[in-house]
Amino acid sequence: MTDACFPRQARVRASADFDRIFRDGRRVALPMLALHWLADGQAPRMGLAVSRKVDRRAVGRNRIKRILRDAFRHDRASLAAGAYVFVARPPAATATSTALRDAMTSLLRRAGALPHPAPDGTMPAADSRTASPPPPTAPRPSGE
Repeated sequence: MTDACFPRQARVRASADFDRIFRDGRRVALPMLALHWLADGQAPRMGLAVSRKVDRRAVGRNRIKRILRDAFRHDRASLAAGAYVFVARPPAATATSTALRDAMTSLLRRAGALPHPAPDGTMPAADSRTASPPPPTAPRPSGE
């Protein structure tokens, strides 16, 4: 179960790294979470910022961090390279774990770091580069 661990190399820990990501990274946000992403070519790493403004109780802040770490750990293999910093906002304190995971996935997709799922349906979408042109139609005779 090596994919289930969250190694030290997968974390953003230094305050200089946080500052660089906040300054130079791309930002997308939802009411519950914000994501700062810096595509730097290194393996995907995650940092968290959950302040006391989000939840005054440490147990609430730790719950948010635990849920986000677990979701990141499972998505890490399919993420684009770079550093990700998630900033929790006050609505995260009352959100369910499913809502937090969905918000995180949505932010990663909006940022372009996580591929969108295949569309539901029975037939694959037609690709304009591989689709053959429609057959020519014969001109209709005029009915005069």
